[in-house]
Amino acid sequence: MSSKARRKSKSDFPPAQDLWQGQWWWTAILVATIVLVYHRMWHASFIWDDNEHLVQNPCIVGPLGFKDIWTSSRAFYYPLVLTSFWVLYKLVGLNPLPFHLLNVFIHAASAVLLWRVLRKLGARAAWLGAALWALHPVMVQSVAWITELKNTQSCFFYLLSILFFLKTDNEKPRQRHVYLGLSLLFFAMSITSKSATAMLPAVLVLCLWWQRRSGFRWRDLTVIFPFLLISAVASGWTVWEQRFHSGALGVEFSQTWPERLIIAGRDIWFYLSKLFWPNSLVFIYPRWNVDPTKLASFLPLLAALGGLVLLWWKRNGPLRPVFLAAAYFVLSLFPVLSFFNVYFFRYSFVSDHFQYLAAMGPLALIASGIAVGAAFLKKNSSELQTAIGAALLVILTTLTWRQTRNYADAKSLYRATIEKNPNCWLAYNNLGAISFQEQRWDEAISCYEKARAIEPYPIPETLHNLGNSFFAKNDFAQAIGVYQAALRARPDDIKARNNLAISLIATGNINQAIEQFAEALRFDSNDPDTHYNLGLLFIQLGRPEEALAHLTEAVRLKPDYEKAKQKLRALGVSVLPRGLQDQ
Repeated sequence: MSSKARRKSKSDFPPAQDLWQGQWWWTAILVATIVLVYHRMWHASFIWDDNEHLVQNPCIVGPLGFKDIWTSSRAFYYPLVLTSFWVLYKLVGLNPLPFHLLNVFIHAASAVLLWRVLRKLGARAAWLGAALWALHPVMVQSVAWITELKNTQSCFFYLLSILFFLKTDNEKPRQRHVYLGLSLLFFAMSITSKSATAMLPAVLVLCLWWQRRSGFRWRDLTVIFPFLLISAVASGWTVWEQRFHSGALGVEFSQTWPERLIIAGRDIWFYLSKLFWPNSLVFIYPRWNVDPTKLASFLPLLAALGGLVLLWWKRNGPLRPVFLAAAYFVLSLFPVLSFFNVYFFRYSFVSDHFQYLAAMGPLALIASGIAVGAAFLKKNSSELQTAIGAALLVILTTLTWRQTRNYADAKSLYRATIEKNPNCWLAYNNLGAISFQEQRWDEAISCYEKARAIEPYPIPETLHNLGNSFFAKNDFAQAIGVYQAALRARPDDIKARNNLAISLIATGNINQAIEQFAEALRFDSNDPDTHYNLGLLFIQLGRPEEALAHLTEAVRLKPDYEKAKQKLRALGVSVLPRGLQDQ
């Protein structure tokens, strides 16, 4: 087929002069509906790890900056998203509204791009497929959670990459190279937004297989190879980052391979079930206990594999689009099917935001199925197709609108989570943190105690937070016991060790306090707070020379440490050593 003929195929957009007569009207409807259904986000605040990734991220709010986003570990593994945060912060500060607006509008732009890609692939009812995806309640977690700009932004570039890749087929060599270069560029932008898009090369192979009835050609690998190279580098980095930076290590991540296979099988059907029946969506789902000694545990995986094999066997018949959707769904989920450690698995093996990309396949298939079914039942099928599609969109839009209320603020989110998952220790822990910030110590202690009772493994951060609550109440005896438990779970927790030492001082156990400070310095000799606390203790003990050494070191490590400078002046140090003078 010639390039000219392809541009006239009905799977493409109509000529520019016709856009306002049809396509832009439907684009406006889609975007407006998305914006309206997420209108609660205009008044929403930051939640959970928005603090770590944005509000308190030194690359965004200082003392680090733009350069460190791309050169330091503080960028985690999505530097392009932090770049977006950095730019927006410079323009509007930490007002959550613009960040929510960015997420919603990028999601809407991705929906329009998905419509374009589906048309390019010749999918029936492409607009309905894009609308089902954009307005499905499973997407709320990605759109309403500011940190999940990772999902929306990476998806936008992911779809752009696919769209330009599809344009390379049957084009003139020069034009093909331009489109291929743009596709590679957008893939790089996608994968630096979130590495879950690393499966794009496999998706491109599926697209080529779909477009060419003759099947995928091995020479096509020369075109796919640059994508594979980017994917391999990003995947290797992400696996390392999750294990050794995010901390996806320990007993929570010690599943055997049979256990991981069981989880993978359950994951696939769990995600599919939430698309077809989006009931009881939860921010944190219960974490499954799997038993590899029971053969029935492997049935979900065997059923998924058997289904894929059957669809492959019938791939050249009427089940061809079903195979495409199923293969795309499983391939897109592969990075989160528990074969690799992901820190979030500490809380649950599944999450709605994990299937943000994968959901496109099944939902586009549903839209195509509606079109085919309507045509089979009625000669003039457009009215029936419109009626079914409209009814489905009304249901999904209503569910999505209801789901957004859970994301109004952190407290609403955790209470909604506990309502549907009463054994979510993380929700209790984070509610305790909110109560602590509001200086409601008893309420904070109650939440932390519930979190501690639920989780079978010791939770260092919960124990640390519980100790802080007792400390704030001046109940130092209780605080000591909790801090000691926290340090048994995580011996290198410098803050917990410092707080334990201060609690020991408050109860008169001075020698034990000095031992704890020394142990903290053994783990991190460059912690300025430990040096300051130890210097303060030596002042109280009448040991000025030792106090001077530690306070001087604290200021050397943290030149703007005003409290340490004041104590040095109190010791009669009128001129600080070189490099420590006031600026």
